[in-house]
Amino acid sequence: MLDACYTTSAVQTAVDLANTLRPIKGEDALETVEQLRDFLDDHPTAEPPSSPANHGTGPRHLTHADLTEARALRETVRAVLERANTDADEAADLINDGLRRSRATPVLRHEDGRWWTEVTSDTDRRSAHLATTTLSALASVIATLGPARLGVCAGPSCRATFVDLSRNGSKQYCTRTCAHRASVAAYRSRISTR
Repeated sequence: MLDACYTTSAVQTAVDLANTLRPIKGEDALETVEQLRDFLDDHPTAEPPSSPANHGTGPRHLTHADLTEARALRETVRAVLERANTDADEAADLINDGLRRSRATPVLRHEDGRWWTEVTSDTDRRSAHLATTTLSALASVIATLGPARLGVCAGPSCRATFVDLSRNGSKQYCTRTCAHRASVAAYRSRISTR
């Protein structure tokens, strides 16, 4: 969708944030301030525009409070991705509440002959910017493509989340690897019943 109000990088940031927690495997990739720093380094759209990290003026100072806020946001983003397909109203409430808490403000922008809206936070808190980036991207996907485009992997041993930005909107698995595992399991099941 060329004129959608989200960027694929912001959507991917939301999915990646939710997937720092792997509940079935019991893995958490967001337990330390260093892990949060690494996550933010890998996702430049998650940084406030005025952040030193975006200007190369010095190292990013993060605290345990930043980590606590990022982990709370992860719970919200994950809940939105898990519930949007089955309870879109609850997902919308979670998004709206998160945007209010992050003091999100829509801004109209114009560049290269194109107009678009962008949601920003009026604070330099990294967690607030991460919230506005991820939650506004998910809100835009719901508004433009529908809540069924947000989901949880159908793989029985996977609870990773995904956003389906494909044309046909038929994604059921987080990755091709999970889809392949399901195909192999179905094939083996058919073979064993013969």
